[in-house]
Amino acid sequence: MTTSIVRSPRPKTAMMLSAGLGKRLRPITSTVPKPLVEVRGKALIDYGIDALVKAGVERIVVNVHYLPDLMRAHLRKRQDVEIVISDESDQLLDSGGGIVRALPHLGNEPFYVLNSDTFWIESYRANLDVLSDLWRPERMDVALLIADMAQATGYDGRGDFVMDASGELMRREERDMSPFIYAGAGIFKPELFAGRDALPFSLNAIFDTAIEANRLFGVRLSGLWLTVGTPPAIRQAEAAFLASAA
Repeated sequence: MTTSIVRSPRPKTAMMLSAGLGKRLRPITSTVPKPLVEVRGKALIDYGIDALVKAGVERIVVNVHYLPDLMRAHLRKRQDVEIVISDESDQLLDSGGGIVRALPHLGNEPFYVLNSDTFWIESYRANLDVLSDLWRPERMDVALLIADMAQATGYDGRGDFVMDASGELMRREERDMSPFIYAGAGIFKPELFAGRDALPFSLNAIFDTAIEANRLFGVRLSGLWLTVGTPPAIRQAEAAFLASAA
C-alpha cells in the first residue's frame, strides 16, 4: 500500500522587510528608498511581491521607515494582492522588531518573510514552492531558503550556517567559512514573536532560539541568488540576468 505524503498548508500571508536605510547603496538611496532601486527597470521589492503572488499569498505586510511616502505611492500601484503598510516612521525596529509590530496583520498561521533587497533567478522550480514543500510545522519552527556561494552574486561574506543531510541548520563556527547563505526568504511561526515588545532586534535572535530547540531547517535554492547591497551589485545582478537568458 502506498502512503501519501501530507503537505502542510502554504502560507497565505507574508512580511516584506523594507524599512532599511540602504546606506551602502548611496548615492542612489539619497533620493530613493532601497526597495525601489531598480534592476532591469524593475524595483527590487516587486521581484519579491511577484514571487509571493505566484506562490498564492493573499496579503503582504510591508514595513516602511525611510522615504515612506515614496514607498506608499509605489505600493498603491499593486492591484494583484492586498498590501498592508506597517509604519515604522517613529523608530526603525530592525528585522525582528518590525515583524513584532506587524504581527496583528500577519494572523495566527505561519507566514513567509522576505527581504526586499534579495531575489533570485528561478531554475526548474519556483523557490517559494521548494520552501513550502520543506515546511513541516510539527518538526520545525523556521524554514529558510539557503543559497550556496557558488550560485550567488553581490555577496562577500563568510556564509551563515552549516546544514546536515536532513536540512537542519546550525551556526558556522566564528572563524570558519560556510558555503551556505541565508537567502532572505523563510517561513516562520508567529508564536516565535508573540509576547515580545516591538523594540529593535534582529531575526538572528529568532534563528538562535530555533537552533537551540533543533527546529531550524533549510532547503537549497534552485537557480541563482542575487543580493543588491551596493551600486556594483546592481550591475552584477543585471549581468546575471543577461547570462541566464543567453
